[in-house]
Amino acid sequence: MQLPFFEEPSEQFIPLQDGELLYYPHFFRAEVADLYFRSLIMNIDWKQEGMMMYGKPVLFPRLMAWYGDAGSSYAFSGKRYEPAAWTKELQEIREQVSRPAGVVFNSVLLNLYRNGNDSMGWHADDEPELGPDPVIASVNFGATRRFMFRHQQAGLKYELNLTHGSLLIMKGSLQHHWQHQVPKTAKPIEERINLTFRVIKPLV
Repeated sequence: MQLPFFEEPSEQFIPLQDGELLYYPHFFRAEVADLYFRSLIMNIDWKQEGMMMYGKPVLFPRLMAWYGDAGSSYAFSGKRYEPAAWTKELQEIREQVSRPAGVVFNSVLLNLYRNGNDSMGWHADDEPELGPDPVIASVNFGATRRFMFRHQQAGLKYELNLTHGSLLIMKGSLQHHWQHQVPKTAKPIEERINLTFRVIKPLV
């Protein structure tokens, strides 16, 4: 990609009780974010996954995809997902976000929110494969969506509007104390892609 990646990214350090957030509202230049958004929409192998609930299959209200290094399989909601091989665009994005995160990610979960009816419920990224105090980099392309946090013990709340081309890094003990969600909205809203880069560690 010939365009400069960054639009003078300004880091916002957000200290939370029992966790840390680093937010870059304009991590990718608008032109670069536009190109990535269109490429990911067309070239990612999107699927609508689901889970069993009370003996019946329930589809997740969004499309998903899992990419990464060989062996970086990931289990959540009762299913294990094997990664597809990195695309050129995903490798480029991984290289850029690994620098401010301070880690080299080996996998990425992609979610495509097609409209305001698509959502992600309350959860924490605390699966055993992520290890203690995981660092997770969340990249956003497309429509702006609310991203909400709630502390599981103290009852604290926090939220951000994640914008096109932004990067949010979650670190410290955040995943052990806070849950997060992308709620539904009745407002007319266009597609949004979220990529959460992770380090999957082998279980012993």
